Amino acid sequence: MPKMKTHKGSQKRFKKTATGKLKRSHAYTSHMFAHKSQKQKRKLRKANIVSAGDFKRIKSMLPYK
Repeated sequence: MPKMKTHKGSQKRFKKTATGKLKRSHAYTSHMFAHKSQKQKRKLRKANIVSAGDFKRIKSMLPYK
């Protein structure tokens, strides 16, 4: 059986936690900050955990992570 290829775009976007969950960063953090509130910008800084519905799909793109 040949080795599976890692999806390189996913590899750059997701990190695995110690408990096996996947961390992701938020969208809407690259530009147009003038109309976003300080509270919204502050909350977007922190990473978040991938939802259960997306976990299986993303996990298959990262076979060796």
